[in-house]
Amino acid sequence: MPAYNSVFNASEPAPRLVGNFPLFPIRTKIRGPVYPLPFPDPPLPANESPDPESESYDILDEVLALFRANTFFRNFEIQGPADRLLVYGIWFVSDCLTKIKPNATLRDATKEVTNLALDLHFALPGDPAWPLNQMYEPPRDRQDGEILRQYMSQVRQELAARLLARVYDEGDAKPSKWWLSFTKRKFMGKGL
Repeated sequence: MPAYNSVFNASEPAPRLVGNFPLFPIRTKIRGPVYPLPFPDPPLPANESPDPESESYDILDEVLALFRANTFFRNFEIQGPADRLLVYGIWFVSDCLTKIKPNATLRDATKEVTNLALDLHFALPGDPAWPLNQMYEPPRDRQDGEILRQYMSQVRQELAARLLARVYDEGDAKPSKWWLSFTKRKFMGKGL
């Protein structure tokens, strides 16, 4: 059985690409280089995603929905630009989960995960530390590199907030054991 690919690979209009990394619009209040998608009306709880047919559904909802299923796969065929963002999102969620200790309160976990999301010293495609340089093209120039860094920072912050809402959906005393059971797994045998 193959891994789950992104439904956004066939999205119209096609997203802007930096190298071959897509800049999809996301549902967020965090400033960044892409326009934000509208929030669902009526508002949903923080630990829920909108319906996939909704205009508010974005690729970060898909990352969180496919994370647990795709984590079991060591091979993944990239079928379009959205899959590159999906792979990056899954790696980042894995990194976030390793920062959450089994007995951490929501406040402690928020501090750890937010520090990881706000750290601006992360690798971009083309850097020697990037896990899959053969599948990702580097940015064309320095300006594109800065736009990509801003977008990835925006994605990291929004993904961290949504993940914490799901991991602590039953209260802020203890994280969900079901989510933390994936801390030892590495998607495609790699990580950020």
